[in-house]
Amino acid sequence: MSSDKPATESVEQPALPKLSQAEFRLYNRMADMMEGYHEHFRSTWNVIYKACQARKRPAGMSIRSFIATGLRFASHLELHHTIEEQHIFPLLARKMPEFRRELEMLEHHRQIHAGLEGFEQFLKECERGERDLDFAELLATMEVFREVLWVHLAEEVKLLGADNMRKYWTLEEMRGMNF
Repeated sequence: MSSDKPATESVEQPALPKLSQAEFRLYNRMADMMEGYHEHFRSTWNVIYKACQARKRPAGMSIRSFIATGLRFASHLELHHTIEEQHIFPLLARKMPEFRRELEMLEHHRQIHAGLEGFEQFLKECERGERDLDFAELLATMEVFREVLWVHLAEEVKLLGADNMRKYWTLEEMRGMNF
């Protein structure tokens, strides 16, 4: 007699015990920290992106300041990802497959930086006076990596949240993470 059920069934993980507030804060610490950085990136992105959509700089912001804001965004994002890739991801990858070199978070970084290069190059050429600041062109450079950036900013925080971290790390191990 054959069954309509697949030959392999997924085994459900047992429910984890409820966390105290202190345990939740400890497990969620990296997500909270990362959310602060990511909110800064989203905020800066929105200033630049909305200016491009409106085809004008934000009120009271000079061209030089606008270009500098974009270049700082690129520089800070590159630095943030370098720190993650050199210090944070290798530690997390010991137990969390999402942070291993060949998987999703690093692939996001590669895609973001491929787009970020064009964005930064465009702004540097504007800064040097080699081209005029054209909001439509700048917007086009942003569209190259917009979707992957926004997905990455959300997914990374979720992966670092208490509900996921507790699947891989003990409270003692979390206490030892100095980021």
